[in-house]
Amino acid sequence: MHYYEVAPNQIIRVDSSFFTYSYDRQLQIGQIVSIEIGNKQMVGVIIKKVSKPTYPTKKILSIIEKNPLPYQLIDLSLWMSEYYLSPLATVLQAVLPRGIQKKRRQKSFQPQITKRDRIKIVFNKEQLSVLGTVSNSDSGTFLFQGITGSGKTEIYIEIAKRTIAGNKSVILLVPEIALTSQLISEFSNHFSNLIVTHSKMTESERHLAWTEALSSNKPRVVIGPRSALFSPLKNIGSIIIDEAHEPSYKQEQSPKYSALRAATMLGRFHNAKVIFGSATPSVIDRYLAEKSNNPILRLTKIARADSILPNIKLVDMTKKSNNNEHQFFSKQLISQIAETLKINKQILIFHNRRGTTNVTLCKKCGWTAQCPRCYLPLSLHSDLHSLHCHICGYSQNVPTSCPICASVDIIHKGVGTKLIETELKKLFPDANIARFDADNTNDEAINSRYSELYNGTIDIAIGTQIIAKGLDLPQLRTVGVIQADAGLAIPDFNTNERTFQLLAQVIGRVGRNEHQTNVVVQTYQPTHPSIVYGLTQDYESFYKNTLIERKKGLFPPFTHLLKLTCIYKTEATTIKNAKKLALELKSKINKNIQVLGPTPAFYERQYNSYRWKITLKSPKREYLIDALKFIPPTHWQFELDPTSLL
Repeated sequence: MHYYEVAPNQIIRVDSSFFTYSYDRQLQIGQIVSIEIGNKQMVGVIIKKVSKPTYPTKKILSIIEKNPLPYQLIDLSLWMSEYYLSPLATVLQAVLPRGIQKKRRQKSFQPQITKRDRIKIVFNKEQLSVLGTVSNSDSGTFLFQGITGSGKTEIYIEIAKRTIAGNKSVILLVPEIALTSQLISEFSNHFSNLIVTHSKMTESERHLAWTEALSSNKPRVVIGPRSALFSPLKNIGSIIIDEAHEPSYKQEQSPKYSALRAATMLGRFHNAKVIFGSATPSVIDRYLAEKSNNPILRLTKIARADSILPNIKLVDMTKKSNNNEHQFFSKQLISQIAETLKINKQILIFHNRRGTTNVTLCKKCGWTAQCPRCYLPLSLHSDLHSLHCHICGYSQNVPTSCPICASVDIIHKGVGTKLIETELKKLFPDANIARFDADNTNDEAINSRYSELYNGTIDIAIGTQIIAKGLDLPQLRTVGVIQADAGLAIPDFNTNERTFQLLAQVIGRVGRNEHQTNVVVQTYQPTHPSIVYGLTQDYESFYKNTLIERKKGLFPPFTHLLKLTCIYKTEATTIKNAKKLALELKSKINKNIQVLGPTPAFYERQYNSYRWKITLKSPKREYLIDALKFIPPTHWQFELDPTSLL
């Protein structure tokens, strides 16, 4: 009889991550098995072999997968559990596909591919220098900073080719499902049998893609968002993270891990190369790269020698003469859209806000439509003729009269993508207009309509952050930004950085080829550093300016953060317990830790409960880990290294 420590993928006891089981045959570390705990059958992963214990053990019921998980993935799971103080069972839920015990028909998922003309790539001196540095290194993490249009994708393809030639596999992470179509199109010209995985696929499709990675004996290329990092490939040579600055690489639910940090560790376990690619790297990643003396790979020139820089117009919306024709389109933007449509070319309109409006109110008494569960303003979705809460999903019909004073004078204030779409259809009724945001159904999403975007069938594309990232559209001639400063009012330490990144990224959608292109940026804060540097895509000046601000305010990268959130059903209980813990922490924890708060969370009420937060700042991360022992086990949530303090 053989004995093994098996980690179940469900939390059994807070103090135990694995339990001892027996089996009459030798099994391998990493094998996925079926076990019984109490009267429940569960999925478990064999963590290690042990000698016969002094107590009786249950038998492993059955083997779910004959191929074991690579030991590097086991090591990564154990590291994530320890580093993010998350139960191993919760980590395994992220690592293993759903429905792993179900039998599937072997049918490989084939992504839709928009074929592109295959162009022979001729690398310039900068690109060859980057490739040389990566090739001459055995392993390590590289920050790869290349301006938009500098040919980062071509570098990714070449790194992947060299990795596959060395008989090792490649993982390519993208921040949005929307970007998988473009990269699949690019990579499918060079690689057959790509493995694609993302959340819009069915449970069965994702499981089959995962099984294909697990059972493959040949080197493979896997493309997908954050969770693709856990593809069980045996021998990984390169992990490439595209648009590495994007916040979507941090998981918001437990385990609250950063895919960038996890990729670095997985790269270490595989002795692989890890590349963080971005035109606008996060200030933290750039600072860490400089401090660690890791090489920063740079591309400072547009890849195509015949590229023409875009003509950029900044429109100050505080001047009434600029917007006297329409409530939120400047006359400059309307004129530019009309000119572009005349030559049958494409326009991209960017606005960083979903829905049609952000507040529905009564003009007579001032009543506003709010979510009864979250107490936040409801957003109007005029195509559905309903109001929605973007936190909990509550919806109701648009009121025809005020529930307080019965007035019929109900107005809707603010600008959202749906309202922009409605207004553009009025102004340009013959144009083919498509909206891309988080409210799209599967059929409406970029992934499904990428070929229409790429070939120019869509005349005007409207969208939120989804369309700002990494898209290369050959028919695109005009980019319009509705309110460049929309995000600056959000009270968070990284608001300025996010505004700069989005503006620089969306401007980077044009000026990539020999065609004359135009950008019209509308703003109420034309002198704000995020707007000024974003317009010129001047990362270096923005980076220096932001480091000064972060040092002054003591925010990352100059400190470590821990966010604590207190959640109760009543406001009074939430405040009382938040204040009680704040006092306790101030008296008991390391004196080098700053305790800020408690204060109401940005979204103070969600899902019928109240939220107050305490923020801890520390020069050392281990001090914050020590402080966690004072956090009550119930009614509190914590997040180490949060990317946002909202």
